[in-house]
Amino acid sequence: MNPSCQANRSNGRLKWDEEPQFGRVRTAHFVSPELPPVQRNRYEDYYSIEFPLLISIIRSARKGSASLPSIMNSMLSALHLGGKKEEDDAPPHIPTDDETKELRESYEKAGQGQVFTYWDELKPEEKGRLYSQLQPIDPEHINRVTEKALNPPKQESEQQKPQLEQLPDSATTSTIDSKQGDIEKWHESGLDLIAQNKVAVVLMAGGQGTRLGSSAPKGCYDIGLPSQKSLFQLQAERIWRLQHLANKAHQKDDSTVPWYIMTSGPTRKPTQDFFEEHRYFGLDRKNVLFFEQGVLPCVSMEGKILLETKGKVAVAPDGNGGLYQALIGSGCVQDMEKRGLQHIHAYCVDNCLVRVADPTFIGFSAEHDVDIATKVVRKRNAKESVGLILQKNGKPDVVEYSEISEDLAEAKDSKDSNLLKFRAANIVNHYYSFRFLQSIPDWAYKLPHHIAKKKIPSVDLKTGEQIKPDKPNGIKLEQFVFDCFPFLPMDKFACMEVKREDEFSPLKNASGSGEDCPETSRKDIMQQGRRFLEEAGATVTSEGEDTGVEVSPLISYSGEGLEFLHGRQIKAPAVIEKED
Repeated sequence: MNPSCQANRSNGRLKWDEEPQFGRVRTAHFVSPELPPVQRNRYEDYYSIEFPLLISIIRSARKGSASLPSIMNSMLSALHLGGKKEEDDAPPHIPTDDETKELRESYEKAGQGQVFTYWDELKPEEKGRLYSQLQPIDPEHINRVTEKALNPPKQESEQQKPQLEQLPDSATTSTIDSKQGDIEKWHESGLDLIAQNKVAVVLMAGGQGTRLGSSAPKGCYDIGLPSQKSLFQLQAERIWRLQHLANKAHQKDDSTVPWYIMTSGPTRKPTQDFFEEHRYFGLDRKNVLFFEQGVLPCVSMEGKILLETKGKVAVAPDGNGGLYQALIGSGCVQDMEKRGLQHIHAYCVDNCLVRVADPTFIGFSAEHDVDIATKVVRKRNAKESVGLILQKNGKPDVVEYSEISEDLAEAKDSKDSNLLKFRAANIVNHYYSFRFLQSIPDWAYKLPHHIAKKKIPSVDLKTGEQIKPDKPNGIKLEQFVFDCFPFLPMDKFACMEVKREDEFSPLKNASGSGEDCPETSRKDIMQQGRRFLEEAGATVTSEGEDTGVEVSPLISYSGEGLEFLHGRQIKAPAVIEKED
């Protein structure tokens, strides 16, 4: 790039000396000194983008009408890399007539001019908010991804049907069947990497507890344990315990597992407030970093961008696949590089049994030098509605239950007729090498978008009234975290089967539903605690139906450290919080 103009900074604003004459834009080190380090880091890498997509942003900068942080956030959004939401910047930039005309024309050219239907009715500040929301969006891009999602390529013949096979033996292991020596070796190796400060955790925690009857972030939810610990607290204490175990094993006192927590717009502030209120559950606050996943416009069944109000576009989180671009856009990958991190564990907040930064999983993945590894549990039966990890057309992939024929779902393993051939149930529990996360800008644009038909509150363009539909009226576009799996050669992918009762108990449904609900989460933790005690040589007794024991993660991560209970009798229900 050899631009014939220069950008100058004055009082936190950018001004162009003359009209830009280049085709692509790269951002580099446009850093505002008042930004916090993590936000600042997001600008310290290079990104490239077609110039037409940024013309209006550049012209705002040229006129000195937008603040530097606002410009950079808009550029990141246009790159589909996230960025701080404009609502957080007050007051908004009030667009000039020329800016409005130019933006309106770009939307009208794309057939999306309806977003300006009520422009003339808006107050200046409302116009500024809508302008700042519309400016980073490329309506032609939205048209393309919507069309592709609504009309995916169809298979033309039987020969084009995907070829589904089990993952090769070289890419799989099972803690159920593996030799104990191998498991211990991987565990020690993983703990050593933790002691070297090479391991980090990424938590996907953007969801609210709506189905649970709560508007709070799902991680704040109390599943009814005797200790009343939330999901966030259970996971934080497991990280604390791992750091303690690594320090103890290697005579250190500074083992650190940084925790990167991805929130959404509605959950960002309440999540951070919750951590502040609980003093980060004993973790060092500088090692707990929050970032926000991106959003995409919601569209009608005809592909038209919807307005939530007369002055606001309806948007929705971009799915768990938005994790990748959010990691780049937030500066988290840059932060990982500065810390020297090499191995990253990512998981969803709603699994109360998750073994955060599991040393065994980390050690296994590192030994095999893979870029992605995933944990799975055995499918309960042929009809269980779960996605499956398998080999599709020679590549690692996840295939949804609905995509598999009944015959394939019921097929038996040729090596063991007691097992299903396709049994590796996806639990969204993944390992990534740092080098793979560094490569996100090289492949993120290839991730497909999927449609979710939803009931989306929106403005009736004929009456101007907001409608709250009782049936799906629009589409939310989202990406899936596993859609990058096929980008890998098979020798860079691995799969570890683990015991469901020890590592997977999702919280999806309301109390009383009987499945994947607070009661099952509580029961699974309590029964795991009972097993821990019995394996340590304790006897657990009970008089009622509640036969479980809650074992605090602060004293045991996965059953270790409970020798002091050998020979003792524990009456359930009970809580083991410390050695006494």
